[in-house]
Amino acid sequence: MKSIMEDPLHILSSVFGYDAFRGPQADIIDHVVAGGDALVLMPTGGGKSLCYQVPAMIRPGVAIVVSPLIALMQDQVDALRQVGAKAAYINSSMSYDQTMHAESLMQRGELDLVYVAPERLCTERFLSLLDRTPLALFAIDEAHCVSQWGHDFRPEYRQLTVLHERFPDVPRLALTATADEPTREDIVDRLQLTDARRFISGFDRPNISYHVTLKDNARKQLLAFLEEQHRGDSGIVYCMSRKKVEQTAEWLRGHGYHTLPYHAGLDSATRQRHQDRFLREEGLVMTATIAFGMGIDKPDVRFVAHLDLPKSLEAYYQETGRAGRDGLAATAWMTYGLADAVAVRGFIDRGEASATQKRIEHQKLNALLGYCETTTCRRRVLLSYFGETLAEPCGNCDTCLTPVETWDGTKAAQKALSCVYRTDQTFGASYLTDVLLGVDSERIGRFGHEHISTFGIGTELTRPQWLSVYRQLVAAGMLTVDSEHGSLILTEAAVPVLKGEAEVKFRKDPRPAKRRGKVNGGAGDTKRRVDVDTQLDGSDERALFDALRAKRAELAKSQGVPPYVVFDNRTLIDMTKRRPARLIDMAHVTGVGEVKLKKYGQAFLDVIALHA
Repeated sequence: MKSIMEDPLHILSSVFGYDAFRGPQADIIDHVVAGGDALVLMPTGGGKSLCYQVPAMIRPGVAIVVSPLIALMQDQVDALRQVGAKAAYINSSMSYDQTMHAESLMQRGELDLVYVAPERLCTERFLSLLDRTPLALFAIDEAHCVSQWGHDFRPEYRQLTVLHERFPDVPRLALTATADEPTREDIVDRLQLTDARRFISGFDRPNISYHVTLKDNARKQLLAFLEEQHRGDSGIVYCMSRKKVEQTAEWLRGHGYHTLPYHAGLDSATRQRHQDRFLREEGLVMTATIAFGMGIDKPDVRFVAHLDLPKSLEAYYQETGRAGRDGLAATAWMTYGLADAVAVRGFIDRGEASATQKRIEHQKLNALLGYCETTTCRRRVLLSYFGETLAEPCGNCDTCLTPVETWDGTKAAQKALSCVYRTDQTFGASYLTDVLLGVDSERIGRFGHEHISTFGIGTELTRPQWLSVYRQLVAAGMLTVDSEHGSLILTEAAVPVLKGEAEVKFRKDPRPAKRRGKVNGGAGDTKRRVDVDTQLDGSDERALFDALRAKRAELAKSQGVPPYVVFDNRTLIDMTKRRPARLIDMAHVTGVGEVKLKKYGQAFLDVIALHA
């Protein structure tokens, strides 16, 4: 029988195998155990799940966890069962008998946690079932899905207000890793959490190194990135279209990479099979659209690469946050060009959203373009978007590791903007560049633009430099792009520059990088980089770690669960360092709780003994 007097720290140690809570976890847990509502914003990998899992094991009754994806539910339940928690999910993948059995256990209060999708939870049948169930709390995971301003809006989340109306005395937690201020307020409003206490942790993921490179044969750039930095690592490559996903996956396989495609055009069985393989196999690269990734708990994703621009900084933060959940070093890498901005604007303009929502989405895209073009620390720009201030440059992004040069682009901007005006704002960057360079072409002659004042006035810059100028003017909001025709159009922000009332600074586009060692490999980044290799001391420790990892894979395969569900890399590293010789010693290894000690302790002790 659960007791509300149980010590959360004892649960943390005995069940999950950790000695101390991180950040605000202890305060959140105490607040919820006492019956309070909460809005929890915590970065991916920050330990959000413990904020409801520990109270679920203390408060009388069953905790109902709202989760948007079947695969996510199954992974979390697998992990909870590994530590001895009484957890179950109820979803469409189950047979009638399985569903009835889980519902019976739930009604009798014999489960700690039950995971369910919002669509099922809000049915009258399930709500009636809850009326007959002792309830500990409601946890609404991925709560940003409730907001139309969020990047993963799901209308069915709006129905969750019924929880407050029907079960007013049951505490509710809304949890997310990604929400700017408008999204937070929308979550509070839509879920009726006005009186909920807000716990907002820092958004910084210091173990992730951020890199943006100008697009110039993106596939070859991706291959160079993988070869130099992440050969053999698990990772995700995001592409904008299904066709590009398939082509990129095939291309990577042709270069020796273990990769699978994932997009909404695949049948559900194939998507599920590919996701299961990604979770259970090491060194697999998933090439995907944004349909893949929400709630992916795989902790050892070492990189997230974007071959195309995401639609907002929120989406970018969410997608890159799938890397390095274990706290070890990871990379967020992206190629970017003006065509990406045109494509994303087109998606926004052709969408069915209201004019107000489209305007907000354009503002979010502009913020992302500013991030791409920044000359300062990328992490500072990213955190600023979420309302945080970083005291000093991070030292772990491309603009910190290789500072960006700038140049006075005021006159160039005036010429570029004037050329847009003189050609009636109906042409794209490539044509405008031809005009500025005075190119003698049939097309320019057809429109008579060899006679306008801006023809040939830009010979001091090269073609790539003018294209860079136009790209940066779009990012700065002085030009916008007609999404249907790709023509550049002046905005109000261009007026002060054209009148000579404002100065413009441009970044110098770097030359293509020569092949070199891993990003973050230099002396300037040691304060941030913490990965397996830097934690292990010499070949002997590396050999033991690899042997422990092989044992983990063997045990995971025998149970049909992902390897990290047995133990994550941090636990194996600690095991390697401590080299416990007895079960009592193994109990002090981080991540080894009582159930896992009994279940796996001796098997790993035997491996360590072989390497003594």
